[in-house]
Amino acid sequence: MPVEIIEPLPLDAFFRPDHWPTGTGALMTTRVGGVSPAPFDSLNLKAQTSDPLDQIAVAENRRRFATTLGATPVFLDQVHGTRVVRLTAAHAAPDAAVEQADASISTAPGIACTVMVADCLPVLFATRDGRAVGAAHAGWRGLANGVLEATVDAIRAAVPVAAGDIVAWLGASIGPAKFEVGADVLAAFHDAEARHFAPAPPQGGVPKWLADLPALAEGRLRRLGLTEVSGCGLCTVGESSRFFSYRRDRVTGRLAAAAWIAVA
Repeated sequence: MPVEIIEPLPLDAFFRPDHWPTGTGALMTTRVGGVSPAPFDSLNLKAQTSDPLDQIAVAENRRRFATTLGATPVFLDQVHGTRVVRLTAAHAAPDAAVEQADASISTAPGIACTVMVADCLPVLFATRDGRAVGAAHAGWRGLANGVLEATVDAIRAAVPVAAGDIVAWLGASIGPAKFEVGADVLAAFHDAEARHFAPAPPQGGVPKWLADLPALAEGRLRRLGLTEVSGCGLCTVGESSRFFSYRRDRVTGRLAAAAWIAVA
């Protein structure tokens, strides 16, 4: 039988940090490069319906994603919480149970810590020496409740490093000009973080704010002691040709961001 060749994603289907520790990798997908039909066109990485054709398309998209990584992506059952799971080779087995968590870390080569998003902020981590990586799904609930702090703690528990020896990269998310929130979101954060909320025109007399999710995340990471925090600065809502967005479309696909240790 001929050997099946799975093509990697084209270069315009993903983007990477400009600088990342040697021996590790990191990237975030766009909606380009897959096989899913509209409205989930084309690189949707999470099935949105029970249609078998949707399931088949997502399976093919995930195979292309994995080929591009050169590692096995481990997806999570994300619930906007703060649980962090440490991934091992067992999590990459085809019959492995999907962990309910919103972040993962790993010290095992070839295992990609992976989170899916469609406006929430993906945050990728690596130690400067390349011994550990991580990925966190940071919507406003998880961010306010400490998912980034929990991820950094998990990395430091896995390998003895100072917080300053961990680097972080913020992927594309809903931007500060589009993320309109109510008083409940503002109240979920510390008073010192209020500077990352700008007043928005009230609707029906109800106060609204525009929240800067990447700035909130960067502030928390720097308070933890991380000194190298970078980001792509891209807004998922504003670029419909490149990104899925729940806020924009409501019914939408999912992007993914992953960090991994390369196989020697």
